[in-house]
Amino acid sequence: MMITKRLSLILLCLFALNVYSQDHEKTILKTFHSISSHDLLNDAAELTLPKYGGRLSGSPGYQAAAQWVADQLKQAGVKPGLNDGSYLQYFPNAYSDVLTPGSVTLLAGKNNAKKDYKFPDDYFPGSNSATGTVFGEIVYVGFGISAPELGYDDYKDIDIKGKILLMETGVPYTGNDSILQKWEKYSYHRYKFQRAKELGAAGLLYVGKVANPNTSYLEGFVYAHISEQVAEELLDGTNKKYAELSSAIKKSLQPNSFTLNKKVQISAKTKHFPDSRSCNVVGIIEGSDPKLKAEAIILGAHLDAVGSPGCLFPGALDNGSGSVDILAAARALAASEVKPARTVIFVFFGGEECGLYGSKKCVESPVWPKEKVLCMINLDMVGNGTGFHLSNGKSYPDLFRPFAEKNKKYLHRELNSSEYRINYGRPRTDAAVFDKAGYRTLSLWTSGTVKTVYYHHPLDNTDALTPEIMEDAAKLLYLGILDLASDETISAR
Repeated sequence: MMITKRLSLILLCLFALNVYSQDHEKTILKTFHSISSHDLLNDAAELTLPKYGGRLSGSPGYQAAAQWVADQLKQAGVKPGLNDGSYLQYFPNAYSDVLTPGSVTLLAGKNNAKKDYKFPDDYFPGSNSATGTVFGEIVYVGFGISAPELGYDDYKDIDIKGKILLMETGVPYTGNDSILQKWEKYSYHRYKFQRAKELGAAGLLYVGKVANPNTSYLEGFVYAHISEQVAEELLDGTNKKYAELSSAIKKSLQPNSFTLNKKVQISAKTKHFPDSRSCNVVGIIEGSDPKLKAEAIILGAHLDAVGSPGCLFPGALDNGSGSVDILAAARALAASEVKPARTVIFVFFGGEECGLYGSKKCVESPVWPKEKVLCMINLDMVGNGTGFHLSNGKSYPDLFRPFAEKNKKYLHRELNSSEYRINYGRPRTDAAVFDKAGYRTLSLWTSGTVKTVYYHHPLDNTDALTPEIMEDAAKLLYLGILDLASDETISAR
């Protein structure tokens, strides 16, 4: 009789537990199904409106976009993330307005032919170019590096005073090891520009048609970004092929600078704002568990884009997509009847395109004690594809597991991962800044690209997005973070 009563009690408890579990899941899924690709696309359309001017960090357009995001967080019930009751974490951020597309003209080429290159097909104006017109003979200077301690100097035995330089981005060393650390300081665009100006160059044609505000404003120094096709054309008649030049330098680690015997003119019209500032947008949902709420998960994406260098660069995929994915996850977590046990912090970084300013500010002036942060999850360009990749997940299986399980059960997308790998070069993502500061990081990317990727390009608009993957990214974050936040087997340190 006693055994029967105990068995009945056990069965009753199991039944109640099962009912609770089913009700718990239904409650979570109710919010899960409220996340809509339509809403995500509308948010992306908002952030790419001309009134935000391409969200160039430091500009009034970016400030307006940051305020819009802060207002959305407030409406959703996500509290301000700063101790002063504000959503906005400020930092210095100079910027330049590019007032016209400018021009790039070959003055004396093959057979003394003159050619006007076309914006945006052939070139983009320099995002921090000085105003003015410069012209001169073209000199190819490889990577524009003087590194005596490495036995390398692109400027050795060549006169560049008053000349227009044709220059590569990056460094010639291609390994990812401790040697690359010695090259890191030479990989920065600001170093390259400053060195060229010091040696008397009049201007610069930077190979790689990518709008980039992560450069120096130097009074009187005019530059433009040109396509590789233009670079190849400029070398016509020199018995050299552009495609072979940089490869040969990388292979031999020997400079190969020379004069092209052609002249070019570059014109630009800009206005520089050296004393401007920008901001991160920070929101917080306090954890529901009395003990676990002392630990936090940081979810971040850069809100800024590259502005309007010659025309509007909307910045839909890079990184309107990551920003609205996080905004949708924040709304869902705030609206959910089941709350995250740990605290969740949402950071929309400014200044990423200008040099990772926002993430650097966040680690230098943390809104949560580093030793109490479970992990930082970064999103960048998560809006075009069919599957997901969560980097570092193989090295942090306890952090990866909730996302893999929820994806398998509810989303059925391909989800791959990778092991953590030290980057010996300069950091290029907000996650890398947190990584170097000692945080565990995961980065969510898309795989299986569906549409053409227009990186730092005027065509990076909402037509370049696949809203369905954005919806599933937000759903994955919502479900995965709920599970990760309640897992007591994981500790921040």
